[in-house]
Amino acid sequence: QVQVVESGGGLVQPGGSLRLSCTASGMIFSMYTMAWFRQAPGKQRELVAKSIPGGRAVYDDSVRGRFTICRDRDIRKNIVIQQMNSLKPKDTAVYYCIARIREYDFWGKGTQVTVSS
Repeated sequence: QVQVVESGGGLVQPGGSLRLSCTASGMIFSMYTMAWFRQAPGKQRELVAKSIPGGRAVYDDSVRGRFTICRDRDIRKNIVIQQMNSLKPKDTAVYYCIARIREYDFWGKGTQVTVSS
């Protein structure tokens, strides 16, 4: 059974950084697209970034240049990282990690990121 667990959220001041981790299990990690979505209060869930098998990364315009998604170099760990720099109050949201293969999505429970002074 595929499971996805996020960690690393918290409270940070504007301009600060956070590092989110997502650990996946029950899957062949290299075959899955790994993505981060977020949902702010009163807003729809939106794609932030995704890591496609083969190494390509895709970013939403709102985070390009500030966020970086990458897979742990040790592929046995099944970990995808999202490094978030230059954080802004509008980045405040619950961040979800998703493992995707074909039409199947496996969601984590989310981790709260709050950017506030």
